[in-house]
Amino acid sequence: MSTSSSNNNKAASPSKRADRPGENSSPGPSHLALEHICKAFPGVLALNAVSFDVCGGEVHALIGENGAGKSTLLKILSGAHQADSGAIRLNGHDVTIENPRAARQLGIAIIYQELMLVPWLSVAQNLYLGREKKFGRGILPAKQMNAMAREELSKIGIDLDPTLPVAELGVAEQQMVEIARALSVNARFLLMDEPTASLTKREIEILFEKIVMLRRSGVAIVYISHRLEEIPRIADRVSVLRDGEVVHSCPCAEVTLSDLISKMVGRPMTDHFPARTAFKGAEVLRVEPPPASKHSRTIKVHAGEVVGLAGLVGAGRTDWALRIIGAAPSKSEQVFIDGKPVLIKSPASARNFGVGMVPENRKDHGLVLGRTVRSNVTMTILDRLTKWFGFLDTTTQSDTCSLYVDRLDIRCSSDAVECGTLSGGTQQKIVLAKWLARNCQIIIMDEPTRGIDVGTKFEMYTLINELSASGKAILLISSDLPELMSMSDRIYVMHLGNLVAEFESKQTSDEEVMHYAFGYFNKD
Repeated sequence: MSTSSSNNNKAASPSKRADRPGENSSPGPSHLALEHICKAFPGVLALNAVSFDVCGGEVHALIGENGAGKSTLLKILSGAHQADSGAIRLNGHDVTIENPRAARQLGIAIIYQELMLVPWLSVAQNLYLGREKKFGRGILPAKQMNAMAREELSKIGIDLDPTLPVAELGVAEQQMVEIARALSVNARFLLMDEPTASLTKREIEILFEKIVMLRRSGVAIVYISHRLEEIPRIADRVSVLRDGEVVHSCPCAEVTLSDLISKMVGRPMTDHFPARTAFKGAEVLRVEPPPASKHSRTIKVHAGEVVGLAGLVGAGRTDWALRIIGAAPSKSEQVFIDGKPVLIKSPASARNFGVGMVPENRKDHGLVLGRTVRSNVTMTILDRLTKWFGFLDTTTQSDTCSLYVDRLDIRCSSDAVECGTLSGGTQQKIVLAKWLARNCQIIIMDEPTRGIDVGTKFEMYTLINELSASGKAILLISSDLPELMSMSDRIYVMHLGNLVAEFESKQTSDEEVMHYAFGYFNKD
């Protein structure tokens, strides 16, 4: 096993951060430790003799590529999984965490990367789900529950109607409800798996302020994030997982971001974005705004192009894309494919016109988690795989899946593995593979690198370049402005549902794009 000389697979001692004046990040009385934890799944050793600890009053960051074992470690601490071997110690005493309820009783709360809310229940009902009878002798009255929920949300600076169904909220708002729910149990240990992945800058600032407050009150926080720039700002210690093993652990002040990236991927990374060679063919997609729209532009995408769509969270980019593929009610945009007007009434209709979409929420809208890799990769071509009397051509199905598993380097023990057991980066490749199997010429990618590690991001960027070089037209929606600026040939900016500007990526700046995204432009 590869380890740094300073840790020998043991977490380094926490240190006080001098660059956060006024904070007390020294360890408190609470201490949670994993010692020599092993966990295996069919065909995969997820954790190999991992030792990791966190002390009250500190933030211990845990980083690594997708599939490194980070989420598995958190699930063991939260009771969702049980270790095959090793020990868990709380304040020096061995404990057994058999299920999530046991974890909560020990003061451990978790915020998962993928949302764990019940969409048809209200915000308040989600906040107190499973705890309705913990107040007094009976079930908490709705009026009192709503008042308490409003107070919990206000603590993290969020003004939400607690009676709203969660399904009516955006992804960022749902994430804040998850955070409020975890914080509402007054946990001594808070596990955070990609808590900022769907948040705006303002919401991230609010979350960081809450983390600082929790640290000062003695709460111990384990923090997972692929946004490495957050680590030195918010964490006291950092540990790196690679292939299920701790390969480095130290105070944040003692390591650079470049060093962390190298330790994560096992190789130096000097470039975060591969070089693009622009190729512009014929126009393949044109979307004209509704006739009544005064400020929105026509968007055009050519073969071989990567066209970016910038905008703030809530600007309407995803809603616009869903209308284009027929997954949301139309606002009378006129869609042209290869110069001809088309009427797209459903995603199946879009598919038949050669338009595919990698959605923002891959688990709910991109995959069937309980089905195999093979089933998911080929779900868009079942009509082509069906033989006489409705029988599936399983040989062609298997061959097709193998082709794209190899082409996209989809890491799984076999194509019979269920998608729900795979890492986020691997799942994202499978969503892309199903559209490549259909040979879609136009691919809309909505936040394709959200929640995946820096190494897998680079692989995704390389795939995007290869697809565009082969003549595919890519429409890239991303909240990561450096990503858009580096990967796109042209950028459109959306503000309040309108396409308000178009730029050549090499002839504009981050500041100019953000001016339009915030609405600072002449609308006349």
